[in-house]
Amino acid sequence: MHVFRGLPNADARTPCVLTIGNFDGVHRGHQVLLKRLVELARSRRLPSAVMTFEPHPREYFAHMSGDPSRAPARIANLRDKLEGLAECGVDRVIVERFNARFSSLTAQQFIEDVLVEGCHAKHVLVGDDFRFGAKRGGDFASLQLAGATYGFEVEAMPTVVNQHGDRVSSSALRHALAAADFDRAALMLGRPYSISGRVIHGRKLGRTLGFPTLNLAIHHRRPAVTGIFVTRVHGLADHPLNAVASLGVRPTVEDAGRVLLEPHVLDWQGDAYGRLVRVEFCAKLHDEVKYASLEALRLGIADDERAARAWFAERGFR
Repeated sequence: MHVFRGLPNADARTPCVLTIGNFDGVHRGHQVLLKRLVELARSRRLPSAVMTFEPHPREYFAHMSGDPSRAPARIANLRDKLEGLAECGVDRVIVERFNARFSSLTAQQFIEDVLVEGCHAKHVLVGDDFRFGAKRGGDFASLQLAGATYGFEVEAMPTVVNQHGDRVSSSALRHALAAADFDRAALMLGRPYSISGRVIHGRKLGRTLGFPTLNLAIHHRRPAVTGIFVTRVHGLADHPLNAVASLGVRPTVEDAGRVLLEPHVLDWQGDAYGRLVRVEFCAKLHDEVKYASLEALRLGIADDERAARAWFAERGFR
């Protein structure tokens, strides 16, 4: 899969079958649309292409309004989104920087500059509620009219529902994750919920306290899950390793607001710096706690480790 940061340059602008969206989580609803995208592209002997945005447009507008709490919680980081798109067979992904310039494009400019000139789209596949351009000025009907003018076909995908008739969407997935309902999240995703990243150097406080952790940076301020979790870590051995993990801002030890994912892998020792690992979420133990002292923090982590071990033992995990 070829990833473009921004619109492809002139030499790489070849006709394609295109879809556009945030694809946060690449859940089953997205997967149905992407399957149709790949089928269309293959039938036309063209590459399949996805345009997505960084940051999420609603995240950008929340930041510009001065109220970051209005931004949607982020389900997946960019690495995991791209991996999900690749698994669906997409040929190319355009990661468009969503900024003041892009957000100010009128619907007509979006059609001409992005779809026609920037992507050379010959077929555009979007959700039936698709809106585009400044102030969401364009809709599916205006996209169809533009297609007749500029020579591209337009197709809408209906909303995907599960076996209970519930809409499969990123919003529904965020609600499941916020409730730590990882079984329901897995049904919407088609896989267990996880976050991947490279292990970085931290303050090594966990090692000092007797509970060494892997440190994975989270580059967005509002992850879809926060707290203390029972997890499994993939990528350190030929099988998943049991762990207990913190995801959040570590209120006991710093106040910078930096978000970290810190798994403490049970009964494992080794050098993981620079390794790419995937942390699978199994259950939530509790929200983050601001302890009164480092000794209280140590005792709290010990309690969390015992709770995680009990969870794994009850379910027969080694």
